[in-house]
Order: sequence, then C-alpha cells, then structure tokens
Amino acid sequence: MRNRTTKASAALAVLLAVALTGCSDSTDEGKPVESEQPTAQSPQAAPAEPKPRTAAEFLARAEEAMAGQKGWTFAVKGREGLLLQGQENAATYTATVRRTTGDPWALHSTGTTLSKGVSKPEEIYVADGTAYVKKGTAAWEHGPVTDPEFANKVEDPLAALDAFRGYGDEVTAARPDGPDGQVELRVRTTTAPLTDVRNQAVVQRALRELAPTLRQLRAAGVAAPESEIAVEGVEESLVLDASTYRLTAHTFKCTFLIPYNGQRIRYDQEVTERTSGTYDGTVALPEGVG
Repeated sequence: MRNRTTKASAALAVLLAVALTGCSDSTDEGKPVESEQPTAQSPQAAPAEPKPRTAAEFLARAEEAMAGQKGWTFAVKGREGLLLQGQENAATYTATVRRTTGDPWALHSTGTTLSKGVSKPEEIYVADGTAYVKKGTAAWEHGPVTDPEFANKVEDPLAALDAFRGYGDEVTAARPDGPDGQVELRVRTTTAPLTDVRNQAVVQRALRELAPTLRQLRAAGVAAPESEIAVEGVEESLVLDASTYRLTAHTFKCTFLIPYNGQRIRYDQEVTERTSGTYDGTVALPEGVG
C-alpha cells in the first residue's frame, strides 16, 4: 500500500504539471424556410418545400440557412480537465467568434483561458486557409488550418455541419416535431475500450482533442498505451431552430480514462458554441500579422 501511495503521489505531481490547452449582438430570427401551402386563390404559388425528416435533410437545410447571411457571431465556452485521486487540474475558455460565410471564409476569435488561477488572453484569425494564433504576450504563430496542431485551436461552429455530414448514419435526429421549436442532431458512443470504437468518426475527433495532453502525459512518464485507454463517452450535438433551420448551438463532450500505475487519470473536455446573431463586418488581419 505504501508503494502504491508513493506512485500515486508521483502521478499526481505529473498530473498537476501538465499544461492544458483550455480546449481550445442582437438575435436575428430570420424568415422561416417553409411557406404555407398555396391556396385556391393563388394558383401560381410555388408548392411548399417538404419538411426535412432525416439527419442529412436537416443538415442540408442548416447549411443553406447559415450561408444565407454574410456572417455570424458565436459565444464559446469550454472546459478541459484531468482528474486523479479526487484532485483536478482544469482549464476553462471563453471567447467571442465572428465568422464570415463567403468563399474563402474568414474568422476572428477573441477569448481568455483560465488555468491554475492565471488568466491568459488569446486571439485567433483564420484567413485564406491559414490560422494565426496569439496567446498572452507570445508572438503570433501561424500554420494551415488543416494542420491538427492549429485546427484544435480554432473554434469554428460552422465546421460542425461538415463534421456531421461525415458522420453519416451515426447521426440521429430528435424532436423534429417538438413543442420547443428545436431540432437536435446527435452522435454518441458509449463506454468501451478505445480499440473497440476508435474507428468511429466522432471518436477520432475526440482523439485529436486528447492528443496534445496525451503527448505531455507520455513525456512526463505516463506510458498510457492505446490498448489500455478507455472511452467513457463521446457525444456531439447540433441544435437547429425548427422553423428557420439555423444553427443555434453546438456541443462537444468527451471523456477518456488513461491508465497509470494501477489507477486511472480521467480526462474530460466540453465545448459549447451558441449563435449570438448575425455579423455584417469583415475579418481582416491586423497590420504586421501574416
């Protein structure tokens, strides 16, 4: 028991030393996508578009609705944590994201990461396929937005529509006729060994989020072979307005259990992005960046 306690204390020291990434307007109701059925007095009126029923149909309507505006503003909140023996190392993140819908699209995010009582500002631009990131007083970093290192730092709510299209039949549509005026598209996986579910698209997304922390843990001596990591749960959801089909919220949650000396380090992350309203401005890199 004393030997196990010593190892656990060492693991806890490793845990607390790991730096977490912190996850990285008025409301515009818009016009309903659907119209009323033509009446006998208006024979030339176009027939109403059928209501979507499948997840793919809802996604198509959502993409059309979001592309109908020049841009959108989103409020982002995130949390990332490691837990061992009841002690936790956690980081939280809040940001405002302004994202245009043109081709090419652009994004500007201003936010703050809070970790171990220290608050650090963060600013991100995406322009012409390149991400520019500035944390605290550090110099600007940049790289392709397709690079996982930079992709994990960019919170792009509209990218969730592309992701859900890639999830295919894993996506379910809930409450299509609910009284609250919302439609929820969801994909999830249940508790399982990582090796059993790692090929699921949503789990691969979660693994990309876990990767930076897992690299730090391994560098600190936590072997954590993939064959022994367990997925406690991964869930991602999109909430659409049932009338306009606009995206109102996107949530991503994941939890992994990482083995260490007979115990498990619990890693969890949750990010919620809510649509605040439309954005009519432009996103331009500040002078000296890029």
